[in-house]
Amino acid sequence: MLFIVALYPFSGYCQDIPHYEKILNTTKDKSEKLTALDSLLKRTFSTNPEAFIKYSLVYINLAQELDSVEWAAKKAMNLQYPLTNYGNDPLNSITIINSVLARKYKIKDSLLLGGLYIKRGKANTKVDLKKAIEDYNLALQNFSSKDTLNIADTYLFRGQANSQLGKFVLAGEDFTTAYTMYEAKKEYAYMVFAQEGIINMFSMNGFYDKAKKERNVLIEKMKALNLNSYLSNEYYNQALDYKKMNERNLEYESLLLAEKVFINNESDKSTFIGIHSRLIEYYCEHHQIIEAKKHLDLIENMDFDLMGNPFTTLNYLGGKAKYLQATGKTDEALALTKEKLDVAKKLGLEDEIMSSYFFLSELYFELGDYKKSVENNKASIAIKDSIYNRSTANALAYYQTLYETEKKEKELVAKTSNITLLEKDNESFKKAILFGGIAILLGFGLILLYRNQRHLKNNKILQEKFSQELLVSQEGERRRISKDLHDGIGQQLLVIKNMLIASGDEDTKKMVDYTIEEVRTISRDLHPFQLQELGITKAIEYTINLIDENTTLFISAEIDNIDNIFSKEDEVNIYRIIQESLSNILKHAHAEAGKVSVKKFTNNILISIRDNGVGFDFSEKYQDAKSLGLKTLLERTKFLKGQMKVTSKKDTGTVIEFQFPL
Repeated sequence: MLFIVALYPFSGYCQDIPHYEKILNTTKDKSEKLTALDSLLKRTFSTNPEAFIKYSLVYINLAQELDSVEWAAKKAMNLQYPLTNYGNDPLNSITIINSVLARKYKIKDSLLLGGLYIKRGKANTKVDLKKAIEDYNLALQNFSSKDTLNIADTYLFRGQANSQLGKFVLAGEDFTTAYTMYEAKKEYAYMVFAQEGIINMFSMNGFYDKAKKERNVLIEKMKALNLNSYLSNEYYNQALDYKKMNERNLEYESLLLAEKVFINNESDKSTFIGIHSRLIEYYCEHHQIIEAKKHLDLIENMDFDLMGNPFTTLNYLGGKAKYLQATGKTDEALALTKEKLDVAKKLGLEDEIMSSYFFLSELYFELGDYKKSVENNKASIAIKDSIYNRSTANALAYYQTLYETEKKEKELVAKTSNITLLEKDNESFKKAILFGGIAILLGFGLILLYRNQRHLKNNKILQEKFSQELLVSQEGERRRISKDLHDGIGQQLLVIKNMLIASGDEDTKKMVDYTIEEVRTISRDLHPFQLQELGITKAIEYTINLIDENTTLFISAEIDNIDNIFSKEDEVNIYRIIQESLSNILKHAHAEAGKVSVKKFTNNILISIRDNGVGFDFSEKYQDAKSLGLKTLLERTKFLKGQMKVTSKKDTGTVIEFQFPL
């Protein structure tokens, strides 16, 4: 296809470069210059990106001077990728394509014209995704009906842009259209790319379970179509998802699978390097240096330019740096990691930029440069927070889109059913106009009433489902952040504390102790690890004692043992209900005393939380848009299929009761 072409250097091309440069610099014949430039471009495309960019710019300007617009168009298209990605200059790429499109009336080939808009769209994905989508729309308008595969490419690229904008329904439609077109033309390899677009859409927004489910379907499809050469890449991508999920053992298993099914071919050596680089990192982290060295030797003994592809470079530098650190060559590891960070920044890969900063933080810490260690750690955390905030926003957009789509589909079905009923009613009316009119009207009214009730019920179910999925998602993120605080920052602070003890700096040690306690408090608030350690009953008692000892509120408790009654997920929700209720008392009730009661009966659990505070008007508080506390308590209660009752009046205290079935 037009957009996946590459110029490969023939044997002995590199030694001809001085010859053609001499022609370029000495001849005054512009056509001869153009021919020499064409030869130089073929010889530098995959060996020297900087030279390729330089010669391409000269070629395009000269071709336009000679009024050879289509020649300039072809070279502008080939220039877009290296200039945007290697040269990190998408704006210049857009400017060059615009200079060619300014004379598009001279381009008769629909493939070239549509291709220019696609290439401008690819450059715009680095600058403005909305403009990229506009370019893909223009490409679809300029391709002819015979350019089927190029049209499929356009849908694929537009789907990727919509996915990055969080327009998941539109992205899914584009990927599906591309998939169908590739399948119709039996272009099964490109069909895989379309399906990967859907998988990547889920993966990049943190929906790893959905991505895995779709990837498993794709793997089975590949096996059925005998596309075995692509299997290794899918297992490798699954390993990358497992790493993001911090499932390191599953990551290792997927990497071994990818290694096992890898089919060695010239075009897929970058995947080979990616697999073995990640295995090097895994083995180094598990102190299996001999195994790590075997995989490093496999990479370095390859007949392949390890620095010729930025993605390959990224993987190789990461694996080699990890090995150097594990073998005590920290300074060399530091130099390679800095180089990796530069490559990651050029490619705009946030995950790799974040991991590079984090590894630099480790290396500087080992070298005793604590200031730079902290600076790089902060940079890593800032990117991590950015990714988390964007993923959370996209998750909300995704679930809201699903909710709205299901709602519209149900409305459409209801309207279609209504039209059908009207037609039947009309026929019946004609046949029995004298004696059936009243009965039909009555029946029609009952149907409308039933449909309206069902519609309201379905909307309510969808809204509750959305709220519950959001609570589960939030709890998962709290658990992840809490673990990161405890395992990452907490461990580093403990190391710093031990160093301060050794140095005798008591004042700073006290500050570090306070900071460690703050981190632990935040970690405990984010995710109640005491649930796993103590059980739900002791966790509740622990929280009540903590409030009683550290606040002015006198609080008593009567707690029955409710361990091993609920699922782990339900225990978290019960704990959160009690925690949030007590938090509301501390923040708003101005109470002097409170009481928590947890009673276990034959068929249910009854939880009562009361205080002697100022009380409040429940209806007024619940309708307040800024008051999320009561709404959250109610959503958690519904999640547990329970009931919530609030008894409160101003200046008379408050009683909140929760009843959960066993």
